[in-house]
Amino acid sequence: MDTTKASFIEHLGELRKRIIIIAMAVLAGSLLSYYFVEELVDLLADPVKHIDMIFLSPPDLFLAHLKIAVIAGVVITAPITLFQIWIFLKPGLKKTEQRYGLFAVFMGTLFFLLGVSFAFFVIIPMSIDFFLRMSTDQVQPMFSFANYLSYCGSLIISFGIVFQLPMVIILLSQLNLVTSRTFRKHRKFFILGVVLLSAILTPPDIISQFLMSGPLIILYEFSILVARIIERKRKNIQAV
Repeated sequence: MDTTKASFIEHLGELRKRIIIIAMAVLAGSLLSYYFVEELVDLLADPVKHIDMIFLSPPDLFLAHLKIAVIAGVVITAPITLFQIWIFLKPGLKKTEQRYGLFAVFMGTLFFLLGVSFAFFVIIPMSIDFFLRMSTDQVQPMFSFANYLSYCGSLIISFGIVFQLPMVIILLSQLNLVTSRTFRKHRKFFILGVVLLSAILTPPDIISQFLMSGPLIILYEFSILVARIIERKRKNIQAV
């Protein structure tokens, strides 16, 4: 068998192994989360605890509980997912790059949890409060629990993903693949991309989109600052 073909098949086998481990971890996390689903429901429903929730079809509530468990499973197993990705990429990296990769796993986990926490404790209560203020005497809020869960779930996962931005920029700077000047030069394109991404990932309302794009732009500027610090440190080391 050709060496290149054998190597490709070996990589596919390794990728399959990592995907299976990630899937098993998410499944285990989801099963564990389902055991505590009532507590998770209470947490999610806290911003609307003064409103009666409804479900519109017989399986709605059960499916909503399953969705909560899966979302929680994805969140609590995020470190395992990132670590498995790093293990898959590790053989193709140099020793210095491997250290950066391990750093990226730690930072990626941290920023993912920060994004999830920001969505849960800040964005969801703030946006729900805004929408409830729009009710009138003629139009009173009555939420479907399934729709409310979809709203919360999309925000939680979306913020967890997009908060990976600083980690990506810092990692690229550490590997000397991209400079802070490049990020500054393409700032306007990034802002346009953030607005479009927010429109895709968040529920279809301008408030959620603004609440996502605003922090992302701030994180982008913060990442550029960190990248500049990394570059200056590298130059000082090379000068010595």
